[in-house]
Amino acid sequence: MVHVYNCHPFASQQIVQAEQEPGLVCCGGGVLFVESAGGCKIEAFQLEAEGCPLICRFATMGTVQSILHSEIGDYLVTIEEKNNVTYLRTYTNWRYQVAEKTRVGVRLLGHLLRGSSMRGAPKEQMEIIEIPLFERPLCVACCGVTGDLLVGCPKSLVLFSLKRQALNDKLSILDFERCMILHLPGLSPQQVAICAGYIALQAELEVLVVKLERLPDSAPTQKSADKKSQDQCLVPKDMITGAEHNNEIGNQEVCAEGGRGVEPTCVFCFFSLPNTGYVYSVRGGVEMVSVYQYPEKAQQAVLTDLFLHIITKNALQCFSVRCSAVAARAEDPYIDTTMKACPPITMEVCALRIQLFIGLKALCHDRHHIVLLTAADVETREDTERAARRNLNRKSSSTKHRDPIEMSRGWNLYVVNTVPPLQLYNEMVEYSKKYEETNPLSQSCLHLLSEAHLLLRATLLDPRVGNPVEQPQSSDQNLARSLGYTATDKIGSTTDRTTDRQELQKAFQESCAHLGDCFSRFDKRDCHLALPYYKMSGLSVTEVISRNRCLSSSPCGYGKGFLFFLKHSLYEETMEELTEETANEVLDIFGVAEPSQLPHVISSPSMVRASPASGLAHLERLESIGAPSVPLTLSKAALALRMGDLQLYRQHMDRHTEMLQVYGFIEEHKLLLHGRGHTVVPTPLARHLRDSQEGLLVAAMVALHENNKIKLDEADLFFQKLCGNLSGPQGGPQLLVDFWEALLMASSQEAVIQELLFRLTSVYIDRVTRRDSQGMKPLKTADDLINSCSHYGVPYPWVSILTPAHFSIIQDHQEDLQKLQSLLCGPTLDVSSILPLLEQLPDGDNAGLSVHLLCATKLDRHESSIERLLDRCPQAIIPYANHELQNNKMTLWWQKLFPELCERTRAAGGENTILLSALKETLVVVATELNPLEFLDLLPDDGTAHFFLPHLLECSQRNLMT
Repeated sequence: MVHVYNCHPFASQQIVQAEQEPGLVCCGGGVLFVESAGGCKIEAFQLEAEGCPLICRFATMGTVQSILHSEIGDYLVTIEEKNNVTYLRTYTNWRYQVAEKTRVGVRLLGHLLRGSSMRGAPKEQMEIIEIPLFERPLCVACCGVTGDLLVGCPKSLVLFSLKRQALNDKLSILDFERCMILHLPGLSPQQVAICAGYIALQAELEVLVVKLERLPDSAPTQKSADKKSQDQCLVPKDMITGAEHNNEIGNQEVCAEGGRGVEPTCVFCFFSLPNTGYVYSVRGGVEMVSVYQYPEKAQQAVLTDLFLHIITKNALQCFSVRCSAVAARAEDPYIDTTMKACPPITMEVCALRIQLFIGLKALCHDRHHIVLLTAADVETREDTERAARRNLNRKSSSTKHRDPIEMSRGWNLYVVNTVPPLQLYNEMVEYSKKYEETNPLSQSCLHLLSEAHLLLRATLLDPRVGNPVEQPQSSDQNLARSLGYTATDKIGSTTDRTTDRQELQKAFQESCAHLGDCFSRFDKRDCHLALPYYKMSGLSVTEVISRNRCLSSSPCGYGKGFLFFLKHSLYEETMEELTEETANEVLDIFGVAEPSQLPHVISSPSMVRASPASGLAHLERLESIGAPSVPLTLSKAALALRMGDLQLYRQHMDRHTEMLQVYGFIEEHKLLLHGRGHTVVPTPLARHLRDSQEGLLVAAMVALHENNKIKLDEADLFFQKLCGNLSGPQGGPQLLVDFWEALLMASSQEAVIQELLFRLTSVYIDRVTRRDSQGMKPLKTADDLINSCSHYGVPYPWVSILTPAHFSIIQDHQEDLQKLQSLLCGPTLDVSSILPLLEQLPDGDNAGLSVHLLCATKLDRHESSIERLLDRCPQAIIPYANHELQNNKMTLWWQKLFPELCERTRAAGGENTILLSALKETLVVVATELNPLEFLDLLPDDGTAHFFLPHLLECSQRNLMT
């Protein structure tokens, strides 16, 4: 189905004063080229000027069968016939004919003319380049991005790359280089050459051709009688996006460098039958976009950036297109999310206007100009019969018959100007109000507003919009003046360009607001689109509420779309803070429409100015009609706290256990914090829990992290802001450390665990080093963590000898030391990751020594650890050896420990009872593990053998028994 409206995309029309009846017409770059039907002559007219004045005339070398203009390079390409031979020729520097410079150069492709051009002088003459081909050319296409030329021959496609040769840094010679020959077995080149709109994609050209081969499979079979119509209606369209986000990206800049390396976001192909048209997207797969049903047989069609124009025998028709909707979805990943929206590609097309003309024959297009060729009989059959009857009645034998020339067909060449997109958009919006007045929920109103929205999208996607017109580069001022330029012209100034785009952007936001209004009233499945459209409109929530206030008095009340928008906006962290009046209005809206959402609404950071008494009254009514939920009770407690009623606050908090309250905070985390990232802010309820129930607060924050409601860095910032002046030493506030310890107990994410281990180790080392207690009482003691967290291990026995429980340091730091030792004795901490932290911890006392020895032992540095223990705390050496020197480390008993003890005992004269006792216990182990000969080899030869004899005897007896 095609919706038919009566908008006015056509603003005005002009008649082109051509000398002879046109045969072929084409346009581009603001110029209309007319080939005379009766001779080998081409006339060029200026489309942009009033009256379409003649620019120049020049002759062709043969009868023109096809003509095409390339805006890139400003050249004409023709297929001509002379003496029954077909030629392919290009006409460059044709503008010099304006200054009546009649010199014309003719050359073959690749061969430069002799004379001034070879010496590098400016080439101020038109030049005709003949392009030799092995086959007869049938059709041509020019790339709108690079200026490359694609030629369709009976059995192949030939691609010619546009070249520019600079001369004297002033002018340039255009030339072409053959780049590719693509053979097409079983495929008519007319079906391909005209469709290859973006032929600069040389690597993808063959793929594009294969895709286009399959296009007719999606459409009805074409009758042979209509084959010519089918061939003539294959039209390319490409779309380069990016200008919407960066005004400096545009075709003018691309063209200055030849456009190389720029790829369009989308490529479209329009395939037309006499009564039906099809638009396909052919980039990244062939996909049908739109189907057009013509009211009568179409003679020609043109797909433009904004519209599809077709001509029938007596009418010019303008249809909407969906190319901008395809491009939006190809370019922006946020389309069709809660952030952005775009009318669907599948939306039915519409006919904006049907303009009557008599005898339409040909159609071409250039930007905002539609060129029409009409040819109609000067005298109809009825006029002829009426004149004959008059002659018979007069019975005048002197009546002369008309000359056959007077009965010939008349013709006209029209240039129809389309209205600026902004003007047409405003008209479509005004038109939509007629539907809205009749029925606010009218689908026609929504459809027309969607069409207007797509019109603006397509305009903003065009990189030429607002860009300055590129003036011709020529030293000939007469030539410039003849084209309509003067020395004082400021065509397309930066200010104008910015203003144009700003006006379009403003209209685009207004269009989003109109669509948001439509969907806000709907109760259908698409009502959720009110959210992204209102977001794109730039309206504040207060402004959206004001636009929808009139719905409150309607029988159906506020629409689901508006409620969906308001609900989701209140849940977002970036929404503005509502005034007290507006916030109270929001409470009333949800109190009537969706009372179950009130706990979530009240906890929104945007609602901080709402009356707590009014919010509490709404929650009381909600609780009276249903079972009380934990979030509802917590919300009531938060409001009571804001009112200063601590008794009511405690009454609500005592209704549920702390575990249920944790679940309630998971469901509504905004009761504790507002904002995300660097804007995290604790709520008054969180500050009160800090002073009264810090255990509940920590447990709730751990639950929020584990349920992906808050990130670790956000939790750090939350506690830093929460505690403020209560911060402890460098490690941060104690409540943050409590959170890290609790999270380490709960988390199963390896990355989080390693990060927490490093942070906690850093804090413990810092506190043990500083020993400046500030009365920070942790929620968990070292014993609590050892018993409940697998990452904390029981301290090794030799560690307890180094730092016993009655160790003479401040008790708070005794806990920190024990937690640090427990982490080092646990199975998870990677000791190598904390080695840089040890530099700040001296080992001058046993506290520091125990940490350094634990790290060294974890890194298998047992020999140095044995020496340090014997130097500093020999009474711990045997517990250390019993715990550490086992299995593959057993050999250290006799290779390291035994020699060290012997030497140190001898040096002490045998009077050091600690060393002597350790040596005896070492001998027991050595005698057990070695055979007599091995044991004998270890004994010193200093005359003390009698000391070792009992152990040697025991070793021998054990060996005999085994």
